[in-house]
Amino acid sequence: MRKILMIFMSALFSVSAHAASLINDTETEKVLMELVEPIGSAADVPDGRLKVHIINSDDFNAFVMGGEDIYVYTGLLTQIKSPSALQAVIAHEMGHTIGGHMAQMSSRMEAELKRAMLIQALGVGLMVAGGNPSLGAGVLAGSSGVAQQSMLAFTRDEERIADDMGLKLLVKAKLDPNGFVQVLEQMGEMTSVLESKVNPNRINHPLTSERLNNVKTQIKNIDSDYVASNAPTKKQEEEFKLIQAKLIGYLDSPDRVSSLYPNSDKSDAAIYARAIALMQAGKLEDARVGTQALISKNPGNPYFYELLGDIDYQLGRYDDSVEAYEKSLSLQSGAPQIETALALVLTERNKPGDKARAIELCKRSLLSQPAPLTYWVLARAYEDGRADWARAEYYHMIGDKKNSVKYARLARKNLKKDTPEYIKAGDLIK
Repeated sequence: MRKILMIFMSALFSVSAHAASLINDTETEKVLMELVEPIGSAADVPDGRLKVHIINSDDFNAFVMGGEDIYVYTGLLTQIKSPSALQAVIAHEMGHTIGGHMAQMSSRMEAELKRAMLIQALGVGLMVAGGNPSLGAGVLAGSSGVAQQSMLAFTRDEERIADDMGLKLLVKAKLDPNGFVQVLEQMGEMTSVLESKVNPNRINHPLTSERLNNVKTQIKNIDSDYVASNAPTKKQEEEFKLIQAKLIGYLDSPDRVSSLYPNSDKSDAAIYARAIALMQAGKLEDARVGTQALISKNPGNPYFYELLGDIDYQLGRYDDSVEAYEKSLSLQSGAPQIETALALVLTERNKPGDKARAIELCKRSLLSQPAPLTYWVLARAYEDGRADWARAEYYHMIGDKKNSVKYARLARKNLKKDTPEYIKAGDLIK
């Protein structure tokens, strides 16, 4: 049986440079949630309702929909200078929501955005071995043709109000308001040449220099006894550096990784970025050495074991990969992307009991975070009509109605009428 090895992240880059996609990554999402939850609480978002979505785009940008869904661009995450500055950006975007500036954003636009973006997973090697070859092609094709996001242009007054509201949220959350100064100074460095050539009365946003001055004035008016008791801890700052390194290792060129993280840099973030870049370049043994060095220094970090699982999988060392992923899950529960990755390796190894374990992991992952890849793996694990149902769900999630209906009908032919999968397949045909 011929095996076709594809690095899952390559699917992300095989499409048009203008295509957009969401990235799922347990580590990145966990770190970001810890940073934005205090802002959500200050904005009176109910517990458990706030969600962070990561958009693969070089734009230095973020936005909030509905007050509960925060969309952060990888360009912002990899370039911003500190967690406090990131919190300021999110607080500003929350300020727009509180100010009612998003009222003209239609629910249809939100639905289209979510439907258009294929959710990808960082670091999961994707092996298509026999079975239905159209599934592998679907992963590549599903992320193309994504509609471009069109955001509401805010007036200058609305931007000033959002800055003011954002500062108030940071203070209410006991976070560092100077994050606003840091990010606006960084934006000023990026836009000063352009802004020097425009008429400030003919653009929708106030000049960055004006916003910076306004923010500094507001900070001076904060009570002198104010203490940012919830400001990012040293541990959170280190975790933020790691996710920046991770994203850069996966998304940027080897030259940029080498420039940002030269071999002379022995920090965990630098070793992490270099190991991922080496894996991306196919230098798997070298990547493994770097990852093992990280694990020896940080035996309690689940994400270094996750990376080791990715590398061993691509090396064809399925037993070692399973062991690494199992260790990762033992250190970090509730990690749907890691559960799916382990399930994928188990379906590839296919020892007695592996497919049953893979089905268990996929079901657990789908309960917490439904994703196309999880249904794809589940289809490989099932050996009866439920495989067709899982394929139908996969195609439904990537917006391929024709194939979704096709496999849903096949599932209903081969499943008993009282099974949950039979009923779910019927829902997909409607």
